[in-house]
Amino acid sequence: MGVFVLDKNKKPLNPTHPARARKWLKSGRAKVFKRFPFTIILQDVEGGETNDCQLKIDPGSKTTGIAIVQGNRVIWGAELIHRGQQIRDALTSRRQLRRGRRNRKTRYCSPLERGWGWV
Repeated sequence: MGVFVLDKNKKPLNPTHPARARKWLKSGRAKVFKRFPFTIILQDVEGGETNDCQLKIDPGSKTTGIAIVQGNRVIWGAELIHRGQQIRDALTSRRQLRRGRRNRKTRYCSPLERGWGWV
């Protein structure tokens, strides 16, 4: 995975290797622009080399894969987890809790104890 790089006018440059980015940050030649996705901004460079990149998306039922690709090389990749399963599980849990609350302490009670009128 590469580190995204911007020139001093905030124009995108080619991504660089993390070791080179660390070196630039230590020497003061670059500063952190964003933490996620990790992006640095060069202080002294205006314009520079850029190559075409493609955004690839792999949609799925539970997760979606996102990648930025340059030729055959993956520059950046991420997984987006959908909330559909999480919402369904929360609703199921809520339904089970409510059912349990309704049926609690009524197993061996007589109808009088429950308040159901005359026997």
